[in-house]
Amino acid sequence: MGRLLLSFCFAVWGFAQPLAAQAQARGNDVASIALYEGPDRMARLAEGAKKEKTLTLYTSIAASDVSQMVNAFEKKYGVKVVVWRAANEKVLQRMLAESKAGRHEVDVVQIASLELEALARENTLQTVTSPSFGNLMVGAVPSHRQWAAHYLNVWVQAYNTQKVKKQDLPRTYEDLLDPRWKGQLGIEARNSDWFYTIVESMGEKKGLKFFQDLVATNGISVRSGHSLLNNLVVSGEVPLALTVYNYMPEQAKERGAPVEWFVIKPAIARANGVAVSRAAPHPNAATLFYEFILSRETQQAMSKLGYVPTDRQVVSPMKDVELKLVDTDKALEAGEKWTVIFDNTMRGVR
Repeated sequence: MGRLLLSFCFAVWGFAQPLAAQAQARGNDVASIALYEGPDRMARLAEGAKKEKTLTLYTSIAASDVSQMVNAFEKKYGVKVVVWRAANEKVLQRMLAESKAGRHEVDVVQIASLELEALARENTLQTVTSPSFGNLMVGAVPSHRQWAAHYLNVWVQAYNTQKVKKQDLPRTYEDLLDPRWKGQLGIEARNSDWFYTIVESMGEKKGLKFFQDLVATNGISVRSGHSLLNNLVVSGEVPLALTVYNYMPEQAKERGAPVEWFVIKPAIARANGVAVSRAAPHPNAATLFYEFILSRETQQAMSKLGYVPTDRQVVSPMKDVELKLVDTDKALEAGEKWTVIFDNTMRGVR
């Protein structure tokens, strides 16, 4: 998480208690709905959602994929979903700004676990009791139950098959120091959590020296946006990208693009989750959408799109790959430090 994001979180910390009081009445309504465990839970949610007619979703999921999710929900329940989509940090900043201003427009948020945990610490998310929790992998639901992971973003390495031969691919990170990769490498600009997880897996001193040497000898092109980086691999402008989400080259390949992905161990993964706003204007629709996202049918649909589901019974496109998860708590606590180190390293500053 970047310096701006952390500063923003700390700036609003002092507002948490008065804002919680302002939203108490609405929050009580949301809580009673989200925590209800009766056998008629889904029927009550569906009935209440039809009366509410709509919900507002803030998300960072790729536009084409969130459209499929939303369309399926609207078709099934007849409830309109208004979508606002932006990067994880932008969603976090907007939610905190609206909370500070006493505006409660969002019902459901669907972003990375790091930003979700930041929102939970700001007391903006509602604890939920869901029958789907028992289907999810260990660690998918934090103890406070204010968000739940519904898929994993797995960083893989992607290459243009017209620019790079499969037999020449690096097998280890150290192989990237080979002069053949000079001017060939790219990375996403906000992947400091991937960076520090790799560095720590190597041993911090050794890992930092490796990346410093890599930038000094072969260089790394830093690009903003995973979709952009993936598209640059497809075009051949960046022959080999170090941090692309696994589903992106897979989807591009299915469309006939000259791209393929592979993994330099360890494969780093970060959870993306869903949460209900503590002051959701449409609490039934919000909780119903939350349940829909965690449902097996949605998890299966996402797996077909190349996403790594958290439902243990759904076949994962990364089922044969050993994954190492980003430590969310550590990322929040040391995020500013590692963002600075990542930025300096990619700019060649030792």
